[in-house]
Amino acid sequence: MSTNQEKLRSKSASIKAYSILVYVVVIFFAILAIIPFWYMFMNATWDTFSIQTGIKLLPNFGHIFEQLKANWTYLSNRSTFSFALGFKNSLIITVSSTVLTVYFSALTAYGLSVYDFKGRKTIFTLIVGVMMVPTAVNITGFYRLMNAMGLLGTRWPLILPAIAAPSVVFFVKQYIDTSLSKEIIEAARIDGAGEFYTFNRVSLPILVPALATQAIFSFLGSWNNFFAPSILLTKQDLKTLPLMVSLLYGDRYTDYGAIYIGLSASVFPIIIAYAFLQRYIIQGVAAGGVKE
Repeated sequence: MSTNQEKLRSKSASIKAYSILVYVVVIFFAILAIIPFWYMFMNATWDTFSIQTGIKLLPNFGHIFEQLKANWTYLSNRSTFSFALGFKNSLIITVSSTVLTVYFSALTAYGLSVYDFKGRKTIFTLIVGVMMVPTAVNITGFYRLMNAMGLLGTRWPLILPAIAAPSVVFFVKQYIDTSLSKEIIEAARIDGAGEFYTFNRVSLPILVPALATQAIFSFLGSWNNFFAPSILLTKQDLKTLPLMVSLLYGDRYTDYGAIYIGLSASVFPIIIAYAFLQRYIIQGVAAGGVKE
């Protein structure tokens, strides 16, 4: 009996030690993820000279509101920066591209998963292959195409390509294969429902966790996108927030306090979006990994 008790105690101690190790690792990586944002928010409360003298991990106690106001005033007076205009442009592009990405990717994944047709596996293989091609490789050809179509300098080159999102198609297809019962679709067809009605009213509600997960990633990727907008957006009144913040860097003088408060302002929308939708990430991964 004593031997069994010792084994149980040893096993319990091992489990406890493992749990502590897991918590330590998770906390460590959480701190690593938070530090850049904390550093950015703290620097927004200091002036340029103080920022250049060393790393600031604490706010400017005693002058925090005055310095925030001063930094924001300097930022607002810059001709190349308009928070309201940049926010509007970023929001239009981000919301539009996210909606197109989620809906049409779900529609594509639904067709590849539900319908049995010749060449289905080949098409899916091509979609997976396109995932491996970086954006920088085809940006020259895409630029020439948009110029030939007369869309260069508008928001459309940043919105329309969102219809084709290979990574989202791949993720949603895996979710459909494991979570969407084919019997439900057959039952809807037997009841006389059309194919689009079945997709929109029967299948989409079941796919909400997966679609919400991909919506978060699409929103973040589109909002933070700098490379494509810097090439495709040539008009000042169409520039997004990341582009406007990048224009704050000067050749002779750069106000780092204004830059950090501009970066902080551009980050707040994605923090809010993540705060409202982050629970769907766990639901989407968990539900997509269980086969019924």
